[in-house]
Amino acid sequence: MLAFPNAKLNLGLYVTAKRPDGYHALETVFLPLPWTDVLEVLPAPKGQPASGLTLSGRPIPGEVASNLCLKAYGLLKADMPDLPAVQMQLHKIVPIGAGLGGGSADAAFALRAIGDVFNLHMTTERLEGYARRLGADCAFFIQNTPRLALEKGDVFEPIDLNLTGTSCVVVYPGLHISTAQAFAGIVPRVPLNSLRAALAEPMAHWRNIIFNDFEQSLAPTYPVLAEIKQQLYEAGATYASLSGSGSAVYGLFPGLAEAPTLAWPGEYLVWRGFL
Repeated sequence: MLAFPNAKLNLGLYVTAKRPDGYHALETVFLPLPWTDVLEVLPAPKGQPASGLTLSGRPIPGEVASNLCLKAYGLLKADMPDLPAVQMQLHKIVPIGAGLGGGSADAAFALRAIGDVFNLHMTTERLEGYARRLGADCAFFIQNTPRLALEKGDVFEPIDLNLTGTSCVVVYPGLHISTAQAFAGIVPRVPLNSLRAALAEPMAHWRNIIFNDFEQSLAPTYPVLAEIKQQLYEAGATYASLSGSGSAVYGLFPGLAEAPTLAWPGEYLVWRGFL
């Protein structure tokens, strides 16, 4: 079973409250981004008693045993003791610590692929339940369609939003921003306007009404994020923003046959394509 876990973008991101469990309540919209990793899931060879994971591509910090793909298998195995072992191969392409949800996508796609390989016939609701236990935004990648996300980013509402065919540029300047660091400068607040209402406005208005709270909190430490955003606007983006808690910044260019090619420092990773 070959799968292609895709990244996501955040359209707006408001940190609205501190929850009693220590997490923060959010209001954001998740949007699938077709920048993908490659994940292969196969039954383990005979004689291999435990599931394994081979990694390639971009380096992933930490021990292989702690990878979310193996944790996804472990959740299923705990509920289904007769589940056979698997052998997974993950080729990492989406940058880590970029606010693009790449690790969460890998975990969610692993759940789905294991279910398909062994014909587990799990419902969407059950898959989302497992995914929520792996990470705050993992459950989004089960249905993998635009969603208004609330609470920890794991409670979803449908939203009427279709950006299919919109040209997009995503710029990752190579900064790994930890979640703890990103939240350290945040003062929770309820936004003046709901994100759902703001996104119903023409995209030409979004620049002045849709914001990511992390941009302001990270600006003093990482001025390059604002510089990239400004360059995207100067190149003609209708809307540009930090994704998640960063450090990837994206620009949307509706109506263009192809996103513009811009000059960036050699250490930057840049994705250009269509949503």
